[in-house]
Amino acid sequence: MAVTIKDVAKLANVAPSTVSRVIANNPRISEQTKRRVREAMEYLGYHPNYNARSLANKSTQTIGLVMPSSADKVFQNPFFPEVLRGISTKAHEKEYTLYMSTGSKEEDILEGVMGMVHGRRVDGIVMLYSRIDDKIMTFLQEQNFPFTVIGKPFALPDTITHVDNDNYRAAKDVTEHFIEKGHECIAFVGGNLDLVVTVDRLSGYEKALREAGIPHNDDYVVHVEFLKEGGQEAVMELFSLPEPPTALVVVDDLMALGIMSKLDEIGLSVPEDVSIISFNNVMLAEYASPPLTSVDINIFELGYEAVNCLLEKIADPDAENKRVCIPHKVVERWTVRTQTENGIENVK
Repeated sequence: MAVTIKDVAKLANVAPSTVSRVIANNPRISEQTKRRVREAMEYLGYHPNYNARSLANKSTQTIGLVMPSSADKVFQNPFFPEVLRGISTKAHEKEYTLYMSTGSKEEDILEGVMGMVHGRRVDGIVMLYSRIDDKIMTFLQEQNFPFTVIGKPFALPDTITHVDNDNYRAAKDVTEHFIEKGHECIAFVGGNLDLVVTVDRLSGYEKALREAGIPHNDDYVVHVEFLKEGGQEAVMELFSLPEPPTALVVVDDLMALGIMSKLDEIGLSVPEDVSIISFNNVMLAEYASPPLTSVDINIFELGYEAVNCLLEKIADPDAENKRVCIPHKVVERWTVRTQTENGIENVK
C-alpha cells in the first residue's frame, strides 16, 4: 500500500498541511519541523507526486535551457558544462528540473522553444547566449514569458533581465596589459560576430589600441568558431602575414589551446615567439603547456545568478528587469612576455 501524506504527518506528529508546506519548502515552517518531516518521509520511503503538485499550483517546477547551437558542438567547449553546473546547482536548491532545447539550426531550436512555451512544459527559460537579431529572444518577449539571458542583449538591454560580465572592459584590460608589456602587433581572435560577447570584446580591444595610438590593422582581426579547430584556422591566417602579430587576444580558452597546438606544429613557441591571453579560465587553461593566462569570468556564477534572476521573474512577472554584472579578473600564468626593441624578456 502506497505511503500517503497522512502517514508522514502521523509519524512526524504534524498536520498533513504542514507536510505539504515542507514539500513546497515554505519559509514559514521552522527548520526543526522541516527536518522532522523529512526524516519521517525518508523513514517511510515517501516521495512527493510532483506531477500532481504541478497540476494543483499550475507550476511545472521545470526550467527550459536554450543552447546557442547543436549539443554536439556546444559540449565540446568546457564553458557550457561549467555554466550548466551553476544553473543546475541553483535549480536543485529550489527543487527545479531542467529541460534542454535541441536542434542543429536556429529554426529547429525556435520550434522547440515554442513547444516549451505553448505547451507550458516549463515555468521559465534561461538563454545561454545573446545573439544579434535573435528570433528566440524576440518570441519570448512577444509572449511575455519569463526568461533571463546569460550575456548582454544587443538591443534595448534594459528591457531584458540578463547576467553578464563587462566584456568590453575585460578585453580592454587585456589589450592594455599587452601594450604595457611593449607589444604593438596585437591580434584579436574572436568568435561569430552575430554573438554580442564577440562584438563587446572586439570593441574593448579596438578602444585600447586607439587610446595607445596604435593603428588598427584589419588583418589582425580574425573570427572563427569557439572550438579548438577554430584556433588552428586563426593561426594559419595570422602567421602567413608579412608581419605576424607578437600577441593574441583570444576570446575563448578552447580556441587558445588550438592556437598553441598549431603554433607548436609550425615551430613557434609560446611565449617566446607569441604571447597569448584568452577568456574563461577553464580547468584546461591551468594544465596547458605552458599554463595559459586567462580572464576568469566566473562561469559558475553566471549560470547560478541567471537561474536566481529567472526564479524572481517567475515569482513576480511585474518585477523590474535588471542586469547582474559578474566581476572578472586576469589570472596570470606563463603565456605573456615583455616585448622590447631588442627582442623579448621576462615572463609575466
